[in-house]
Amino acid sequence: MNELTQQLTAEFKAYEAALNGQAGTALHQRRRQAFGAFEQLGIPTTRHEEWKYSNLKPLMAEHFNWNAPSDFSPQEAEDLQIPDLEGNILYFVNGNYRPDLSTIVSPREQLELLPLAEAFRSHAPVVEEHFARYVPTDNNAFSALNTAFARDGVLLHVPAGQVVEQPVILRFVSDARHGAVASQPRNLFVIGERAEVKVAESFRTVGTEASFTNIVTEVVLGQAAHLEYYKVQNESDQAWHIGTTHIQHGAHSHSHCITVSLNGGFLRNDLNMVLDGEHVDAHLYGLYLPNARQHMDNHTLVVHAQPNSESNELYKGILFDKATGVFNGKIYVKQIAQKTNAYQSCRNVLASPEATMNTKPQLEIFADDVKCSHGTTTGQLDEEALFYMRSRGIPKDAARTLMMLAFAEDVVEKMRIPAIQHYLEGIIAEKLRQA
Repeated sequence: MNELTQQLTAEFKAYEAALNGQAGTALHQRRRQAFGAFEQLGIPTTRHEEWKYSNLKPLMAEHFNWNAPSDFSPQEAEDLQIPDLEGNILYFVNGNYRPDLSTIVSPREQLELLPLAEAFRSHAPVVEEHFARYVPTDNNAFSALNTAFARDGVLLHVPAGQVVEQPVILRFVSDARHGAVASQPRNLFVIGERAEVKVAESFRTVGTEASFTNIVTEVVLGQAAHLEYYKVQNESDQAWHIGTTHIQHGAHSHSHCITVSLNGGFLRNDLNMVLDGEHVDAHLYGLYLPNARQHMDNHTLVVHAQPNSESNELYKGILFDKATGVFNGKIYVKQIAQKTNAYQSCRNVLASPEATMNTKPQLEIFADDVKCSHGTTTGQLDEEALFYMRSRGIPKDAARTLMMLAFAEDVVEKMRIPAIQHYLEGIIAEKLRQA
């Protein structure tokens, strides 16, 4: 048994011992089953097809504090704020909700926003109906692990017909100033019929020690519900991040999702969508910018489970130095899902001859009346365009930066929260100038 698995087994036993009579609840039985699944699956190795290009061996040797305290202050939170960003802003530090740093501005009738630890008690029927009902634990060790340890995060509930005017910003901070830390936040979003909401998850690190975030976000979209979901990662070079987002679509629902990976030592994002209703519209966008020896891995799965729905997917990467990237995108069309339109594209620029990109687009189609396509490209910047810009008096470095900015803008322009879009444009421009 490796070091990490030993830690986790000891942590789960200690967690059960501290439940004070709650170990027999149906909710905890679900946790216990999930931990059993994790023990059966084990931490994946490169022999597992889904982890072929992502080596977790260094993670297994780390020793993390899973309950690390933090003195992260309001002033430090202020330093991480995005200028002009308004909305419902919730902070989680080392996985724990920080009400002293958080602000909820939307009226209760429009939006219910609760720490998950509180929702387990006050909103038990909603949690019981949806928690761990959609994210699989029998074939994903890290989702199983998160389910077993789910203690805090957020329950976001938008009642039927409500339009949430202010965005919801969930800020997850790893405080790694005093040692290696780990956290396992769990989010549950329940969006009612004809309801609309914008949600952004951001991830930052303070400190230079190692950190490990294993997060799961489970989303249920009611009939004709609308969701905009954004995930922004700007973590340290010592950060490990494994995240799963699962979105379950009802009929006539719409989702618009963007994942932007700016920085992090090892980032793995699994975005799974099940279009389980007719006339569903799902859009997936991604941008990743690894440098140095960073590793960024994006896995997407879109399941067309009912007829007459559409998915559109665009992921783009710019890789520097000795960085590695992975994109594995799968579209699965069930036999019943006639009249499906599904499109997938992954485009990458290798800004260094030592950078590596591994791509695997997949289509599995069991219906015969569909329009589906996928494609991937990996190469260098267009030398002719670069030469043209230099011939017009633009210095080489500035020309390269401008071309890469234009390449990234296809994704960034899809961001519909202006303050976050402007922030990303500035961060990306600075990173490209320094690369």
